[in-house]
Amino acid sequence: MNQFDRCRISARAATAVRGEPRHIFPLRHGGMAGAKVRYELVGPAGAPLLLVAGGISAGRHVLASDQFPEAGWWQAQADTLNRYRILAFDWIGADGAIDLPIDPSDQADAIAWLLDELGEPLTAAFIGASYGAMVGMHLAARHPDRLGALLAISASGSAHPFASACRALQRQAITLGERQGNPKAGVALARAMAILTYRTPQEFADRFAAVPSVERGRVRAAAEDYLDYQGMRHCTRMSATAYRRLSESIDLHRIDPGDINVPLTLAAVDQDALVPAHDIEALARAIPGAGFHLIRSRFGHDAFLKEEGQVTAIITSFLESLEISQ
Repeated sequence: MNQFDRCRISARAATAVRGEPRHIFPLRHGGMAGAKVRYELVGPAGAPLLLVAGGISAGRHVLASDQFPEAGWWQAQADTLNRYRILAFDWIGADGAIDLPIDPSDQADAIAWLLDELGEPLTAAFIGASYGAMVGMHLAARHPDRLGALLAISASGSAHPFASACRALQRQAITLGERQGNPKAGVALARAMAILTYRTPQEFADRFAAVPSVERGRVRAAAEDYLDYQGMRHCTRMSATAYRRLSESIDLHRIDPGDINVPLTLAAVDQDALVPAHDIEALARAIPGAGFHLIRSRFGHDAFLKEEGQVTAIITSFLESLEISQ
């Protein structure tokens, strides 16, 4: 009986634990840095272990549990993932404690260290979306013995120049806020700018079709309230330092297709402005045996959070392939 069969017949309720061990990591571009690796482990005891990671604003709380009942950032995939033990983590630097360049490979090394710390020599797979998918590629390249397979959603082999230009302007907004003595305002503006790249013109045309209005002597676009809300919400959760360093980390992402030596499945979104689908498809063609899925969505880069049905189908197919290989 393999581990997947044991998980199916297990009647144990899922439990969750958290921890934050500290370690000093050698950063690829910035020397040594001490960091806490904040993690959450949730799921049935004895079930196969999955690493799950999302974008730079996603953290360790993926799914709700009795111990931590608030909805997780990927709660929509609970029914798909709840037969597994899920290990997720806050990115190093997400707490603003590291004001140095952080490479995605640094994150991969931190994950490998955490697996050692937890006594987990091997994970069944890594499921990553956006920045999480980039880090998953580096983990597969640097520590291929630690994961059985990788599902990477909305990430290609390197940052697209258009996306890097957009993030550079966001970081300038953060710097402007700091110079004015209001770093939160800088983060809020940067996040509002980012939202435009996460979504699509089609969605904005559908949601914010009202004609711009004149209010207190200035013209206000229909989408401004929404963008302001997103910005203000984010500036209460992420510091200027964390936003800048994790944004930079996305731009540092570079992977040689020949370095990925685990079974790989890639998924792209047809209207993703940040990571064009053809770049992801090209990466799939460059890696023998890699699978490729195309998600069709007006939600662009955020489709992994919004297109529950299509994403569920991809994850389910990926997990079934793991079970067949056992």
